[in-house]
Amino acid sequence: VLLAGTSGIGKSTLATALTERFVEQGFQFCVLDPEGDYEELEDVLVVGDAKSPPSSREIFDLLSKPSNNVAVNMLGIKTAERPNAFAKLLPELAALRARTGRPHWLIIDEAHHLLPHARDGTSFALPKSLSATILVTVHPDLVSRDVLAGVDTVLALGPEADKVVESFCAAIGEDVPQGVVPPPENKVLYWNRSTCDPARPISIERPRQERKRHIRKYAEGDLGDNSFYFRGADGKLNLKAQNLMMFLHIAEGIDDRTWEHHLRAGDYSAWFRDQVKDQGLAEEAAVIEDDESLDPHRSRAAIAEAVHRRYTAPAD
Repeated sequence: VLLAGTSGIGKSTLATALTERFVEQGFQFCVLDPEGDYEELEDVLVVGDAKSPPSSREIFDLLSKPSNNVAVNMLGIKTAERPNAFAKLLPELAALRARTGRPHWLIIDEAHHLLPHARDGTSFALPKSLSATILVTVHPDLVSRDVLAGVDTVLALGPEADKVVESFCAAIGEDVPQGVVPPPENKVLYWNRSTCDPARPISIERPRQERKRHIRKYAEGDLGDNSFYFRGADGKLNLKAQNLMMFLHIAEGIDDRTWEHHLRAGDYSAWFRDQVKDQGLAEEAAVIEDDESLDPHRSRAAIAEAVHRRYTAPAD
């Protein structure tokens, strides 16, 4: 199953709803979670966190018990190293499934990172098919072609769902099916490739559990390409803040001119909105950025207070 759509459109929410159905039916599942998005999911045991890479032995010890569902949190692994870590884990998962039939379902989040197109061929040692697997991605065209070729069902979300399906078809060299138009609000575009039926909009149930904001992902994890870079007015710096706590740490130590350059350019609120995906924090930062009465010391303190209020206290 390919579950795809633009960022923030509800892919993880739908994946959460599916895990609830798995629990109801007694199906064991394992989530491969590069960004810590599932660490508060109900009915799962989490292996790994922002500071500690997941232990393969612990993963399989937990999966050996049929009643255990496991989320493999890969935040403790550097972004560039996650595909290699997953490539080592996947054959072991395939062997376990061949031996026991479990876990019944795999959920691979950020599939374009863990199964990238750039690693097609023998480098992944992929099983012949990833049966009972849900691939969650923003970019289906960046997922391994070998993996995409085995997709039976496409669930495309959001107002650009038609473009998602078109991107998938282009990647596998297949014609776009009939009925590929943006679905009505609150519906998902469903396409079963194994039939001749056209794509159609379907209604989905929201999960009973309300998804909470995953604080540690942004506070302590590694946002990779979405990190903030303090470069300064002349572009002479290249100080990377891979999460909010590192952002505050660097902000405290940089010179006033560099701080003010990014402040007045609106760079902080833009990062909070577009990469941290916290609209409330972005709006509060924008007010601070627009207040010219604040000197660098006071604007730093105001930004830091806004971040700590939202992230540090709940994380503790």
